[in-house]
Amino acid sequence: MYGHYSVYRSFFAIQNLSNSRGEPTNAIFGFTKTLRLMMKHLQPELGAVFWDEGLPQNRVALQPAYKETRKEMPRPMVPQLDFIQNRLTPLLGFKNISLPNTEADDLMGCYAVQAQERGIDVILATNDKDLYQLVSPATRIYSTAKADLASPKDAFALLGEAEVMAKWDVPPKLIGDVLAIAGDSVDNIPGAGIGRNAAAALIREHGGLTALLENLDQVKSLRTREKLQSGRDQIIQNRKMVELDCHTELPMPIGDLKIQPDYPRLLEELEKCEFKSLLQEVRTEADCAKTSSQGEFLL
Repeated sequence: MYGHYSVYRSFFAIQNLSNSRGEPTNAIFGFTKTLRLMMKHLQPELGAVFWDEGLPQNRVALQPAYKETRKEMPRPMVPQLDFIQNRLTPLLGFKNISLPNTEADDLMGCYAVQAQERGIDVILATNDKDLYQLVSPATRIYSTAKADLASPKDAFALLGEAEVMAKWDVPPKLIGDVLAIAGDSVDNIPGAGIGRNAAAALIREHGGLTALLENLDQVKSLRTREKLQSGRDQIIQNRKMVELDCHTELPMPIGDLKIQPDYPRLLEELEKCEFKSLLQEVRTEADCAKTSSQGEFLL
């Protein structure tokens, strides 16, 4: 799970929530509900929350303005993020994964690749464009976005190769080629003046970015050809920017990522936040887990 994305989304989706001491709790509540809902939907045995910890020097060296347009974190979110990272996430049963000067999506890629090599199916809880490149028969994207749901009655969707192809108009392995042309305004990566749909059509027609750039004379539209020609260096640089670094040594072995909630301490922390309905849900779940564990012990 991409931690910062979930915290930011929760903070802006839920407004004016605080405890009786006036401490903001909206991001804490949203994050907890999101993670628990994901657990209910997927029931995984292994899991982790991944966090950004600075920017990779190789990307900043290529494009010094990389992510420079990101706004400063809202002040009420700062203490909540600290609480979520350092206290709440471990009590929910998840390990925190991060490395200095490393982005979460790269680390998620590292774990996804190595898990696949060990025959473990992977589900990535994220909306990060770059991570769609990893989708394969063994790796899918977990989404609760309405646009991704097959039916209004569905609570979530697992996006595999077919769904990603329908969403991006290219196979997952070619998404990086599309982003190289179209750019990514969220990360402040400038494009070549060609939109995502048009970029996808070009990549499909020519089979990939390399073939496209080597055969610009075959591009039918003169205007598009000129944009590709004048933006060639930028496009090649962009391709390096959006490529995931999946070669970093894992900071924690995959086998250590077993999900193990600490219900007594979790309840203590949630009581401080004064989440009444959520507290009742967790108490009920804790009682069920206790009964289940006792039954297994007796067997």
